[in-house]
Amino acid sequence: MPPKLLIVDDDPTLRKLLEEFLTNESFEVTLAASGPEAVRAFYQTRPDLVVLDVMMPGMDGWETTARLREMADVPIILLTAKDAEQDKLRGFRLGVDDYVTKPFSFAELAARIRAVLARSRNARPAERQTYVLNDLTIDLARRTVERAGRPIALTATEFRLLECLLRHEGQAVSEETLTHEVWGDYKQPEAGGARRYVWLLRQKIEPDPANPRLLLTVRGFGYRLNLAGEG
Repeated sequence: MPPKLLIVDDDPTLRKLLEEFLTNESFEVTLAASGPEAVRAFYQTRPDLVVLDVMMPGMDGWETTARLREMADVPIILLTAKDAEQDKLRGFRLGVDDYVTKPFSFAELAARIRAVLARSRNARPAERQTYVLNDLTIDLARRTVERAGRPIALTATEFRLLECLLRHEGQAVSEETLTHEVWGDYKQPEAGGARRYVWLLRQKIEPDPANPRLLLTVRGFGYRLNLAGEG
């Protein structure tokens, strides 16, 4: 199967030209003209990589990146006329994988897409994907949580919070670090938002949420997952 791309840009001419070129380069291309349209298209097609214009009216590329990051850790290449270092650093802090400044060569963009896809494929096997905590099974690759074989429905943000804690392998994670890794620099929750999502997550994964045994509070610092019961 050819790699699936989602191209997001409010310029219809550029969208059409990119679609023609990248299709000829053996990619499967889906187009979106705005941030909201990109979120819908992403949910429907689950692309392997997103090429995203920053300067769009309404929901710009920064906010669209934050929204996509709530859904999955798909590779993202930002496409923009801005070339200031601070804009590139902002993009990388949001977790984007590459940054291409307009005007650009279509051939160079295709090469960057292939390079990012290759890095993404090579990185995946190195990361642990499945955790078993007593009767709770968490599959990061499939993005599923089950208790004794029965699925537990988590929102995208709840899952990212759980994934962040798992990646720290039982170590204490500060509330500041959780906020940065789950929400990024652009879309921050309201005051106490991290604590609220910890409470919501406990309602779903703890047998007794009032007396948590898995998602523990580290007083005055943050939270950690208890991996002692790992099977």
